[in-house]
Amino acid sequence: MAGNLTRDEARERARLLSVQSYAVELDLTEGEERFESVTTVRFTSTQAGAETFIDLAEAKVRKAVLNGTELDVSSYDPATGRLPLPNLAETNELRIDADCVYTRTGEGLHRFVDPVDKSVYLHSQFETADAHRMYACFDQPDLKATFELTVLAPSGWEVVSNAAPDSVEELEEHHGRHGVLQAARRWHFPATPVMSTYITALCAGPYHKVTSEHDGIPLGLYCRASLAEHLDPDNLFEITRQGFDFFHKVFGLRYPFGKYDQLFVPEFNAGAMENAGCVTFLEDYVFRSRVTDAVIERRAETILHEMAHMWFGDLVTMRWWDDLWLNESFATYASVLCQAEATRWGQGAWTTFANVEKSWAYRQDQLPSTHPIAADIVDMHAVEVNFDGITYAKGASVLKQLVAYVGLDNFLAGVRDYFNEHAWGNTELKDLLSALERTSGRDLSSWSKEWLETSWVNTLRPSFTTDAEGRFLSFDVLQEAPADYPTLRSHRVAIGLYSLQGDALVRTTRVELDVVGARTAVAELVGEVQPDLVLINDDDLTYAKVRLDERSLQTLVNGGIARFTESLPRALCWSAAWDMTRDAEMSTRDYVALVVSGISSIKDITVAQTVLRQARLAVQQYADPAWRAQGLALLASSLRSLLTEAEPGSDHQLAYVNALAAASTSADDLAFLKGLLDGSTVLDGLTVDTDLRWTLIHALVSGGVLGEEDIANELLRDATATGERSAALSRAAIPTAEGKAKAWASITEGKLSGALLRSTIAGFMDPHHADLLEPYAAKYFDEIGRIWKTWTSDSAQNFANGCYPVLAISPETVARTQDLISASQPPHALKRLLLEGADGVSRALRAQAKDAASA
Repeated sequence: MAGNLTRDEARERARLLSVQSYAVELDLTEGEERFESVTTVRFTSTQAGAETFIDLAEAKVRKAVLNGTELDVSSYDPATGRLPLPNLAETNELRIDADCVYTRTGEGLHRFVDPVDKSVYLHSQFETADAHRMYACFDQPDLKATFELTVLAPSGWEVVSNAAPDSVEELEEHHGRHGVLQAARRWHFPATPVMSTYITALCAGPYHKVTSEHDGIPLGLYCRASLAEHLDPDNLFEITRQGFDFFHKVFGLRYPFGKYDQLFVPEFNAGAMENAGCVTFLEDYVFRSRVTDAVIERRAETILHEMAHMWFGDLVTMRWWDDLWLNESFATYASVLCQAEATRWGQGAWTTFANVEKSWAYRQDQLPSTHPIAADIVDMHAVEVNFDGITYAKGASVLKQLVAYVGLDNFLAGVRDYFNEHAWGNTELKDLLSALERTSGRDLSSWSKEWLETSWVNTLRPSFTTDAEGRFLSFDVLQEAPADYPTLRSHRVAIGLYSLQGDALVRTTRVELDVVGARTAVAELVGEVQPDLVLINDDDLTYAKVRLDERSLQTLVNGGIARFTESLPRALCWSAAWDMTRDAEMSTRDYVALVVSGISSIKDITVAQTVLRQARLAVQQYADPAWRAQGLALLASSLRSLLTEAEPGSDHQLAYVNALAAASTSADDLAFLKGLLDGSTVLDGLTVDTDLRWTLIHALVSGGVLGEEDIANELLRDATATGERSAALSRAAIPTAEGKAKAWASITEGKLSGALLRSTIAGFMDPHHADLLEPYAAKYFDEIGRIWKTWTSDSAQNFANGCYPVLAISPETVARTQDLISASQPPHALKRLLLEGADGVSRALRAQAKDAASA
């Protein structure tokens, strides 16, 4: 994100201006550092003679003409990215001729050179406010306009934007500013419907292209030429078609942007971006090696999430970033609904949602930076750190709860009204609530105050008494909230009673009710026999942490977790146990024992991989340090046993190998991994392909078995962009003081691309290397201020989050953080990230104390 527009500035500019159109001309043939950008923007002003500004980042402005009058380009401030526009007329035309800068950080127009064939690939990434890195614009979501684009590009390139091109002109040679240049093509893209600047887009390069069509919509898939053999268009088009059919049916409004292209682009900063008609994805979603179905399911959810944005976000857009959730929460909920109703994952998609998305939400909502779903975003720096588990996952969870409250049909009817009323416009929270109130017949003001305008997550736990025969004399649901966030909400919940019948843990009773206030009596359960397990929030209707009573917890630990006949209650119990571990109500060693006893029963691969990852994290950060080595050995031993039992060639076999690689520290376990790598150990059905080789190499480097030469040799075998990132990850994981010093210097120098920076940080912060990383806690606090001030937003956040000394689990780390905040008064966004890091350390200290006490 380039400049730092404030909400007040945006409101004033929106009050003053209406923007009609952008016509942008780009020349991409004139060098490796910069490109020519000429923008003509037409707009009106409500106040003749007023002054405003237009956004343009890090540019060399050659000429600017407003209504026929040449402006003084020395007034352009590259530090703020603003060019003043004085003496506006009622109707205005502005033309700005500039040179803009390619980036390597994934913001603006990103330039990448493929190490395989040296081909150049470009892609844009403009959310939240980086469109003005490519062209001059009023870069805020509520100043929508049409977008016309002309691009001069090398002749061998494909060029993709929001609209389909209406002409492509071959030029044998052309005259640029630097003389006669190579053969080129001039691409013209006609004006789009009105849209916000952040969803305009450009991708260019010798992309491999596959086309299709569905229901009158032209479809395109793109990836780098060197990845073409790995693109799986059949699966990608299948999900795309299923998505369009489902969304057309439930939204009641056809896809509004003509063609639909999906591009898998190199070094992308996020999972995907919903550019209208030109969706970009992380190219890791082009699978060059075998992955589990959990990864394929996640890719499908991402495809559907971005497609839902064509309605939620692109057609109807939030007025300002306070209501970012209107985009992200709805797209998340709609994508999972589509997966559940229209794809092969069926209702299992909600199991994944409960285990993955809601876990993310619960974690985020308990940080000191927690905020309402409908947030207070005062400027662009604030929103940059707000793409979080609250904006996405908590919001989607609350929408799921709202559906349980008003009914799915009423909810979707309200959504259809919302689209029809506000198509091509901008909205606020009140606009959505109004539509839902009309169709549901309910007053949602109190619901909004409880769920959208307050912070934190409630905890629900059962409280009961029994008679001599074990029957409930009373049964209540207790609702808790901390003193700092005291809101007790209204929850629609189901309570399930589960009893062991033979080898199965079966639900024998279910009641559904509204939980309101601190204590809610459940009269329907009085007289029922206390079962082996009581599950509050069965069927996952509400958003709340759930506690298990002592008998229920023992049922799970003693093997009951493996005996559920349905995936969702099992996933909910795993989530409850994880929450209790993170909250220091369950010891880490008990949680690991639960995982070891129950992991083999998890058929849902997404849940299995999540639980294994959480178990390793628990041992590495939440366990009593005196028990940590034993805990890792227990996990590794369990995984070795599971590998002998796993079906050859199954997803579970691959997941167990990946988990073992991350947990292995003993000489015997590392020798086993080395055998898999060199072929001296063979697991029937397991193919040690390119990406698995890197997984094994990284683990062996981390464990001190392999070194720099082995990494270099593997990179010769895999001289690709993914290979370079894997090599960077492994080099930074070399377990020596010299290796860590080299990695730290590489990170803090600030010259790595965004993708290589993320990989290097991940290798450097190896959780097995806490002792080696100890000196870097102080170095982090020395460097963070400089880096935050001088790096781009995305790179600075990567450093602030990724290098925070989370493994220095001591009160001193928390104190250092507080001292830095007190002494330097950092910007709000950085302060938020620092407090989140310190909170993680404090949580780990509490969990370690709980684990030590249970020894």
